[in-house]
Formats: sequence, C-alpha cells, structure tokens
Amino acid sequence: MKHEARVQGLEAFGHGPVLLSDALRRCPRKMWLYRPAQDRWSIHEIILHLADSEAEGYIRCRQFIAEPGSAAQIYDAATWASSLGYFHQSTREALGLISRLRRMTHRILQYIPDSVWSHSVRHPKRGMLSLDEWLENQVGHMPHHIEQIQQNHVAWAQTHPPRKSATRTGRDAAKNPAALEPLAQVTEFGD
Repeated sequence: MKHEARVQGLEAFGHGPVLLSDALRRCPRKMWLYRPAQDRWSIHEIILHLADSEAEGYIRCRQFIAEPGSAAQIYDAATWASSLGYFHQSTREALGLISRLRRMTHRILQYIPDSVWSHSVRHPKRGMLSLDEWLENQVGHMPHHIEQIQQNHVAWAQTHPPRKSATRTGRDAAKNPAALEPLAQVTEFGD
C-alpha cells in the first residue's frame, strides 16, 4: 500500500468508533433488540460482535508488529454470537471497549516504521496476510456493520410507524383534515 493510501486508511480506521456512535444515535434504544429476520443480528448483537472483533484486532495487530510469520488465530463470529450470551452483555461496556481498543491500536499504528507494514502472519483461510492488508480489511469492517444497523432501523421503522400525538392530531383534524397528510409522510431516523 502506498504511503498516501495508508495515511487515509489509518484516518478512516481511527474514525470508525465516531461513525458507529453517530449511527447508533439515530436509532431508538427500544429497537436495539429488534432482528429483521431470524438469521440477522440485532443492533445489540452487532455492537457485541464489534467488541469481540475489536479485541481480536487489538491482538492481531500486535502480532503483525511483534511476531511476523506467526500463525494467526481466527474465531467464528456466528458461533461466538450464539454461545457467549450476547443478550445479557452490556452494550455500554462493549462500546467503551471498542473505543478504547481502537484508540490504542490506532495510536500504535501511527508510529510504526514503514518497514513494519510489510510484516505478515499466516492466516488459516487467506494464507500470508500483511499488516497493510489487515488494515484494509479493518477499515471496511465497521462501516459494513454500520450499514447493517441502518438497514435494521429502516426495517424496524416500517413495522413501527412513529406515534402521533392524539391531542394535537385531533385538534388539527377538526380544524383542517389536510393537516394529517404531512404526519403520514414523516419518517424520522431516531427518537
């Protein structure tokens, strides 16, 4: 990876938790457990997955730097999600973990020498994987799940229309029945 692309990748990597936080602010907490389908994760589960992934990335990144050529361990995200009791874990703690681990990893990556970026580990599925390639994968991982969060919110909003104030709606309808039309068109992203 060229130096300019790496600098942009590092910036995007460091900015990931901010993007996640912005996306979550637009989603009402009451829908975080909503699953759009049986085989899809809820926002709650996505957050816990991202925390597991961030912990794995924290270790993997350091393995590239300190132990090039070693064998990388991988985990089965679906198995972890179904086996680790995500439902009973705290999203607040998971979000704090994501933010702290990402900040620490980002900081270390900003100051390593250029030669370290070519360090590789043996990935069981991908073969030799360089630190540069790992960064590219990490840059896209969180935005992928942010898109999932947004899709969940859209699906939830379709089955949970915004509540209308009975008092205001009744008054407006009595004065002007056309006043109800804009309310039917409102779709908000958030509380």
